[in-house]
Amino acid sequence: MNINVKDFQVPEGEKVKLDQWPTRVEPVYKSKKKYHKILEEHVDELSTLQRLHYASNRYAVLLIFQAMDAAGKDGAIRHVMSGVNPQGCQVFSFKHPSATELDHDFLWRTSQCLPERGRIGIFNRSYYEEVLIARVHPEILCSQGLPDEVLNKKTIWKERYRSIVDLENHLYRNGTRIIKFFLHLSEEEQRKRFLDRIDEPEKNWKFSVADIEERGFWKQYMQAYEACLSATSTKNAPWYVVPADDKRNTRLIISQIVLDTFKALNMSYPETSSKRQQELQVIRKLLEKQG
Repeated sequence: MNINVKDFQVPEGEKVKLDQWPTRVEPVYKSKKKYHKILEEHVDELSTLQRLHYASNRYAVLLIFQAMDAAGKDGAIRHVMSGVNPQGCQVFSFKHPSATELDHDFLWRTSQCLPERGRIGIFNRSYYEEVLIARVHPEILCSQGLPDEVLNKKTIWKERYRSIVDLENHLYRNGTRIIKFFLHLSEEEQRKRFLDRIDEPEKNWKFSVADIEERGFWKQYMQAYEACLSATSTKNAPWYVVPADDKRNTRLIISQIVLDTFKALNMSYPETSSKRQQELQVIRKLLEKQG
């Protein structure tokens, strides 16, 4: 198996045109059995690296997932992170902001949930909603109580992109490594998955009329994503456009990107001092006497 993660990374400064990025690529697995084997290997390796990450306590890792409805964010998180110790990982899903959150700047509510050093934070949707759904539905901005001068349509999005990039650079300088995934789903595949949610009773709860209404803004969302990815993919916090029409392939690509990120940290377990070694030997002798 060979996954070149650079194939999916948005270079800093590149103007993204999503119709030039595939929603489906050649599978990296040859069968369902092979898929499970590769994923299991990735999960086991990630579990080992996560323990090292927790013990070394030098970096924080933040994974951000953004996508259209039915792209498979929840499933990717569930499968890829299935072997991670829950004590070292937290998942946050950001929906409509509360009244208290609306009284703060648009980055405030997510800042409360940033991971500590030694831990993994996962944002299922994030502060990027404020340059995506808020751009497609500008009426949302009117409910945020912002000053009139901030609501300048010619500048507000560039200013928000700048705030996001500044925040992510700040986090990088302080030891947080950020990986951002856009699960790139085709409009046709979304239609099929919506039909599955209707046809399969156990999936009915996932579907609402609002999903169909948002589907009507597909073109506007693609334009918003293109502008967002172009403005905020940086060397310190890159975006990865992951083909999402094949869920299994999506999970393997994501898990490889996460693994590569952890390996690049060059982590090691804390060294034990000579004084500590002496203490441990004293404890060993006490335990041996108790045997």
